[in-house]
Amino acid sequence: MRATRVLVTGAGGQVGQDVVDLLGAVTPPGGDPALQLDGRAVVEGEFEVAALTRHDLDVTDRAAVFAAVAAFRPAAVVHLAAYTAVDRAEGDVATCLAVNADGTGNVSDACAATGCHLIAVSTDYVFDGGAVRALREDDVPRPHSVYGMSKLLGERRCRASDTVVRTSWVMGVRGRSVIHVIAQRARAGEFVRFVDDQRGTVTVAADLARALVTLVRERPGGLWHVANTGSLTWFDLARFVGQWFGRDDDFATAIATRDLVPPPRAPRPARSDLDTSRFASRWAPLPAWTAGVDRLLAAWNAGAA
Repeated sequence: MRATRVLVTGAGGQVGQDVVDLLGAVTPPGGDPALQLDGRAVVEGEFEVAALTRHDLDVTDRAAVFAAVAAFRPAAVVHLAAYTAVDRAEGDVATCLAVNADGTGNVSDACAATGCHLIAVSTDYVFDGGAVRALREDDVPRPHSVYGMSKLLGERRCRASDTVVRTSWVMGVRGRSVIHVIAQRARAGEFVRFVDDQRGTVTVAADLARALVTLVRERPGGLWHVANTGSLTWFDLARFVGQWFGRDDDFATAIATRDLVPPPRAPRPARSDLDTSRFASRWAPLPAWTAGVDRLLAAWNAGAA
């Protein structure tokens, strides 16, 4: 069989690296080789990948985006390039909008021009946090931060035939996220303080990457919420990590967002856990967040030992 060509933007990020691994039939760190959401393992040679980091491709350069897509002629583009510095974005509005809104528009336009399918990744920050239940795809987004607004504008630059994936609280073995900070302090015998008034959904990068590979194969179009199963607070996560490392209950202290010092520049949604039942009913649910984080910690701890 002829290999399916896939172009990945933002291939140097924590999700991008995991996607590239999986497309090459390699289980990324923290991944589960038995996780086959579409019932099929990836086989070597199934995909031919152009893995473009932000140094390889500036998605704000429209001509460069069109040239890259036209040169490789992929069947699908996984668009992961993004401006993700949530607090810095409050004072860097133009750059954030250029990358997340205009950049996504450039990729969607280039895909339309060459007839390939776009899979673009968005965020739970498009919501205002006022929900009383997990958020579905048809809930009205009302972002309160520059970052959230930029990602919503990026969604709106996509076509109905494109696939848009909203995800949340992404953390992987590679890169650096809040879970690395918690784990390092747990190992070092230190203590942490985390908020218990922000509720969301953890997404393990390797599990999200496997979902994205499924979408590369299926190319369904439309909007999908994808995250690990179960909701939690940041304090719940910190307590789980502490227990994983054998720390006592006093390792993590619960605080309110208003008590953060310094206070975050960008507002965070108080509740933005995602209802992923649409994806689960079409394919399969991602594992429980506890199982995913357990794998992530095991892989990180082995590498940090």
